[in-house]
Amino acid sequence: MIIFIKDRPVRILDETTAKTRLINLAPDKVIDARLEMLKVASLRGNVLILNASPITTEKLFHFLNNFDLPDLQSIYLVVKEKEVVEKQIKKMYAVIKAAGGIVTKDEKLLLIHRRGVWDLPKGKLDNNEKSKKAALREVEEETGVRAELMEKVCTTWHTYSQGGELVLKRTRWYWMRSLDDSRMLPQLEEQIDRLDWMTEAEVRTALLNSFSSIRYVVNCFLRQEIDME
Repeated sequence: MIIFIKDRPVRILDETTAKTRLINLAPDKVIDARLEMLKVASLRGNVLILNASPITTEKLFHFLNNFDLPDLQSIYLVVKEKEVVEKQIKKMYAVIKAAGGIVTKDEKLLLIHRRGVWDLPKGKLDNNEKSKKAALREVEEETGVRAELMEKVCTTWHTYSQGGELVLKRTRWYWMRSLDDSRMLPQLEEQIDRLDWMTEAEVRTALLNSFSSIRYVVNCFLRQEIDME
């Protein structure tokens, strides 16, 4: 599971997975939760937290939600019971489900420009709607492009505050192939003012003005990240 809190990635791994995925990790700070107390001052750079209990996790998320932590870049949280910890985290938030797509055409990717940053088309699921159907619908509504779904890319979670309530949004992302872009048009009511087909190099440059979560999705699509679901 990967959760983006204030656009910083928090990766949650079980002990077995951590042994293989973190072999080349060079964190700025390693915290063994069995041996030392988690402190706000320790959350700087890229942080690896070992042996995290549910209590440690709750304390960490309290810090992440309530402190600015300007020097924090990312967190790797290694836990013994991953499912227990993930359920605990979800109970801290109101959970909303969404879906979106990476649309390709002739080796180019479709990006949307929304609220001043580059993004990917996505949106909330309607009542009783499946993620795959929602992803195709949102792509067509936001871009006018009709596409066919190829395969799942990854799942992201990110948090935000709405009306004083903490929200955790789960977004399932799918690779799609364009079938017809003759009616391509940005959905202005969703504050989308531009659509562009871009090469991989152009996407990399554009995503410098984007969110960490969107860069993660593109990296998963390009096989430069592994889905943390």
